[in-house]
Order: sequence, then C-alpha cells, then structure tokens
Amino acid sequence: MDRFRFERRRTWNDEPLLPGEFGSIELRLGDAIEVELEAARHGDPPPPGPPGRCDGLWNHEVLELFLLGRDEQYLELEFGPNGHYLALQLAGRRRVVASDLVAEYAVGGDAERWSGRARLERAALPPELVAANAYGIHGFGAARRYLAWVPVPAEAPDFHRLERFAPLAQARIDQRGRVFKTG
Repeated sequence: MDRFRFERRRTWNDEPLLPGEFGSIELRLGDAIEVELEAARHGDPPPPGPPGRCDGLWNHEVLELFLLGRDEQYLELEFGPNGHYLALQLAGRRRVVASDLVAEYAVGGDAERWSGRARLERAALPPELVAANAYGIHGFGAARRYLAWVPVPAEAPDFHRLERFAPLAQARIDQRGRVFKTG
C-alpha cells in the first residue's frame, strides 16, 4: 500500500500560517482510496443539509486534496468538519466529468480539533498519478483564509493551478512512517 502525507504549512500565497491553522491529510492507496484528515475546528457554520455529498463545499470550512494524473486529469476531494464531502473527477482545468462519486466519510473530534476518515473506490483515481496538492479553507469575508501544502501564488487563490502541484513522491511515507521529503 502506498502512503502519502500532506501538511498545510503556508497560505496559498506563501505566507506563514496563524497559530492553530496546521492541518494534515494522509492518503493511502491500496484496493481503495483512503484519506485521513486532521485539523483545527474554526467554528464556521456547516453547509445546509444533512451530512453527506455537498455541492459547493469549498464555500465552507473544508480540507481539500487534488490528485493529478496525465493529460490534466485529476481528482478533487473535499471534506468538511461536519460530515459533508465532495468528490469530483476533472479532465482539464475546472472541467468536471463526474460529480456523482460516492465516499464513505465519518468525522469526529471536539470543539477545538476535528478528524475525518474517508474511503472511495480506487477507480476514481486519474491514470498515471504524478502530482498533488492539498488545501484548507475557513473563515468569511476579509477573514477568509486559504491554506496550502504547496503555495499557488497569484492575484487571487486558485487551487486549480495544476502546474504548481508538487510531485507526489514529495509526500511519500516510508516503511517507518517518515515523509521522504515535505512540500
């Protein structure tokens, strides 16, 4: 089983995080896609509707993982602290080709921190997985914060800048649980 770890250490435009903004995503690829998340709870209100699949989840408090394959095919996974998720397959920047992917997703935690575990079918992965990026979003208006594993500086946050993703090998975890090289 291949394992990868993505730790948010900077903002989208390469500034330091505020205290308490650190978060991580661990990815395991075996017979399925397994994702484990951990982050501070920022107290944003949950999306409307019950936990489960949620369109527009990026407008709320969320952790995101983008997995890039060949020919700009990628998988976008989003997970919220209240049990909402979104899984999209894309072919080309922002060109969604499948939005009905189903994940098993459970959350836990307390008032300060939350954790989540998700599982999806391995068939959702793009072919020849080569690069990735991970993000976090929380807050509202001028206080909205965009966090990243690998910063994507521009005039405004844009998490679909595929050329800024890092090689997946930079997040690989070895047999002893150590990341080979962090982003």
